[in-house]
Amino acid sequence: MRISEKNPRLARTRRHLRVRKKVSGTADRPRLGVFRSLRHISAQIIDDDKGQTLVSVSSLEKEIKEKGHMKKQACAEQVGTVLAQRALAKGLKLVVFDRGGYRYHGRVAALAEAARKAGLQF
Repeated sequence: MRISEKNPRLARTRRHLRVRKKVSGTADRPRLGVFRSLRHISAQIIDDDKGQTLVSVSSLEKEIKEKGHMKKQACAEQVGTVLAQRALAKGLKLVVFDRGGYRYHGRVAALAEAARKAGLQF
């Protein structure tokens, strides 16, 4: 039996650590990290050198919730757009994308594409 069959959360954590060996955020180019649960999605822009979160957005925030009920993918697009707007307001344009051990597919891809459309480069 493989680890992913026993515990999918542990398998995702291992995939995430494998990605994190290569992907690191600096002050010049911080890391855009994504976390997705069954209902919600959140994203942070992180400077790993300082260990500081520079910008964060979640689907639980009032700004996104007040737009009404949305499907999960549409909600992920809203999170990506708001994240890019907040990052650009702080002067952050270049980021490194960290998919968090998830496939670049569905909600994760929707968030990334929306952030790109709104002006972030990665």
